[in-house]
Amino acid sequence: MSETVQNRYHWVMLCLAFGIAFLMPLLNFGTAPMVTAIMAEMSLSHAEFGLIFSVAVFSLMLFRVPWGLLGNRIGYRKAFRIALPFVAVFAVIRALAPDYATFLISQFLLGVALAAVMPCLPLLVKEWAPQRPGFATGMYISGFAAGNATAFGLTPYLLEMLNWRHVLLTYSGLVIIITLLWWALARSTAVATCSFQLRSFIGLFRERCVWVLLIFMMAGVGSYDTLATWLPKILVAKGLPLNLATLLPLGYLLAAPTIGFVLDRFRNTRAVVALLGIIAATAIVGINYAPYSLLLLCIFVTGFTTMGVLTIILSVPTHHQRLAPFAASVVGLVSSLGNLVSLVMPAIFGYLIDVTGTFQASLFTIAALAGIMLLVGSRMSE
Repeated sequence: MSETVQNRYHWVMLCLAFGIAFLMPLLNFGTAPMVTAIMAEMSLSHAEFGLIFSVAVFSLMLFRVPWGLLGNRIGYRKAFRIALPFVAVFAVIRALAPDYATFLISQFLLGVALAAVMPCLPLLVKEWAPQRPGFATGMYISGFAAGNATAFGLTPYLLEMLNWRHVLLTYSGLVIIITLLWWALARSTAVATCSFQLRSFIGLFRERCVWVLLIFMMAGVGSYDTLATWLPKILVAKGLPLNLATLLPLGYLLAAPTIGFVLDRFRNTRAVVALLGIIAATAIVGINYAPYSLLLLCIFVTGFTTMGVLTIILSVPTHHQRLAPFAASVVGLVSSLGNLVSLVMPAIFGYLIDVTGTFQASLFTIAALAGIMLLVGSRMSE
């Protein structure tokens, strides 16, 4: 591809990456503000509703590694041409699900298709922004944050006008639009960086940096996913408006470009990660006891600190000397194993509410997870 075309499509491809990233949290977390309506219609307990999110995370965990291997093999452009239409189909099926079992199955299948997003987007950054991987990664990660903000901020307003099923159908329409844009506009000249070799894949487990990134994923993303699922319910228990949950992804939105800026200039982020862990634990505990004004700050800071590490997780494999040839596989592996926390914690969080009748114990558990694991990870040499 000529330099002129490369420059022309630089921003087009980054915008498409933003749009694809936007879809994943919108579809995953759009059900969080619907908790009361869904639980009432399907007669669910808190633990059963938590399973709705956990089953999608389970399929994400299972299929990110295969999508990463496929992305390295056939390229991210073809991978998304396969994945995005299936995202649209399963999103529509979920909205029309007649019962709880069908809803769970559609959630699982939606996760299978969405599993392509996280491992394949770093390949786009590697091709289109090799000189500024932190900035480009932060840009599409902002799409994750914007999707979260839309799920928490817009969904309560739509629920005042529409049935929850109609809201999910509306979000499905956005998937169809972005799918059509990808098929029409996406370009790539990147060739496969590697074919599947079991020895090479197993060798990734011997890379210390992979384990550091895995700890970051478990601590940051696991904590954020759980809080994002249950924060609307916590706000209701406190007698506060649902849309205040938007402050969580707004903190996430600010973290992406900020950490990306830091990464492009200062490669050593260990002290930053340690500080993020301390502040994250403090802010999450603050959600329990802080007065209204400080509560809003705690929610915002929680989003910033828990997801600030995601830019590190997704950008490091694109420029790391030993990991770059396997960037999609590394991200697929780390995000799959890291999502073990996202798989079990939403259900545990709900179970603790059922047992104790309050959310305090659940929040203390998440604070310990984020703080301790980020501190431990920051002390490990890459």
